Amino acid sequence: MTNRNEAFMRSLSRIPVAVCSALALAGSGLLLGVNAGTAQAAGTAQAAGTAQAASCSQAYLPLPDPSCTPGVYNSDVTQSTIDSTICVSGWTATVRPPTSYTNPLKVQGIADYGYTNTSTSAYEEDHFIPLELGGSPRDPGNLWPEPYSGTKTARSKDGVETKLKNAVCDGRITLSAARSAMKNNWTTALSVTGIG
Repeated sequence: MTNRNEAFMRSLSRIPVAVCSALALAGSGLLLGVNAGTAQAAGTAQAAGTAQAASCSQAYLPLPDPSCTPGVYNSDVTQSTIDSTICVSGWTATVRPPTSYTNPLKVQGIADYGYTNTSTSAYEEDHFIPLELGGSPRDPGNLWPEPYSGTKTARSKDGVETKLKNAVCDGRITLSAARSAMKNNWTTALSVTGIG
């Protein structure tokens, strides 16, 4: 439990202070409204501020830095619940967070990873453990700005996710095996599980 809490606390550093405050207030039921101009200005100031040293390493690419993005599971998705969750067509749309939530994380993540290309369109704010395999939809420890450029990209990861989900739903592999393969190295997940 301590490791998960530490990973979660580290991941909170990726969220702009204004967003953290809003999330804390919303969680406590005290958030009545947010001035969109103030929130946008805070995000713009964060993005336009002075360059900071990257706190997440690009050395792991095409994987995320495990100290920044360890991967987090959705506790509602287990082997016994797959037929009412991930194996239901359209289920991921019911848990996918809106871009109003993920875009600030993407901007902060681009800075944290020290990417030279700071255009948000160059990255997918990706669920490291995909929603298709029961990854946590909103935990910052499961979200990171995955590049669209390179040989192994966000687009190629999407195909791996779908094949593994289909194999889990067909009963060819367990949910646990698919998640572990993705967490260890998504680029080898199909061969490790015998799917590809």
